[in-house]
Amino acid sequence: MLEEILTLNIFGFFLIFSRVGTALGLMPGFSAAFVPARMRLAMALSVCFVLAPVLIGNLPVRPPSAVAMAVLIIGEVLIGAFFGTIARVLMGALQTAGTVIAYVASMANALIQDPIAEQQSSTIAGFLLTMGVVLVFVTDLHHLMLTAVVESYTLFEPGKGLPVGDFSQMLARLVADSFALGLRMAAPFVIVGLTYYIGLGLLGRLMPTLQVFFFGLPFQIGAQIWVLMITASGIMVLFLRSFQEGFQSFILP
Repeated sequence: MLEEILTLNIFGFFLIFSRVGTALGLMPGFSAAFVPARMRLAMALSVCFVLAPVLIGNLPVRPPSAVAMAVLIIGEVLIGAFFGTIARVLMGALQTAGTVIAYVASMANALIQDPIAEQQSSTIAGFLLTMGVVLVFVTDLHHLMLTAVVESYTLFEPGKGLPVGDFSQMLARLVADSFALGLRMAAPFVIVGLTYYIGLGLLGRLMPTLQVFFFGLPFQIGAQIWVLMITASGIMVLFLRSFQEGFQSFILP
């Protein structure tokens, strides 16, 4: 009897870790490159240890064959990867906005190694991504991410098959919405940049001997930084609202 209970608990814990650990391994902040791998593993194991008594009743019985067990674990990993990908796609709105702003502000060549995106990106994109991750944790939206993963055991029961079509449609819609949100965030900068370039064009026609780009580039960068100072709070409000709505749909009322 004791052997059966221990086997069930070990199997259930590993099954929970397959979904929750994969999700945490992809979610922004938890999966950042500056977080040591041991800390990430310890964090995932700790969360799974806390959730195991709550979720163990939603798990199926241990499959009799190794093949069935492997299929079950792979399904759990894919569901966890789905939630982690959702978080990364929602964060992509800030990456899009920062890239567009950098191009408009003539700062596209000012590159840094972004610790959040884990790739080389513009300075403004890195600034927005870092601020976005900080605000996600400050506003406790990381609790919402974990709550959505826990509630997923009601929506996507282990061993019941994966709604691959629904997953693909939702990810496609989220990518489109995230890109559109990034463009909306960058809209004030595009308007200011377009207006400024029109003024430079008129100035170039009035004074053909004036070195327009040499004269206008510092003012352009300064104007865009000034716009960023004014709109940064609004950009973060739009992002946090989108981030919350993206995970709120998985939480049952």
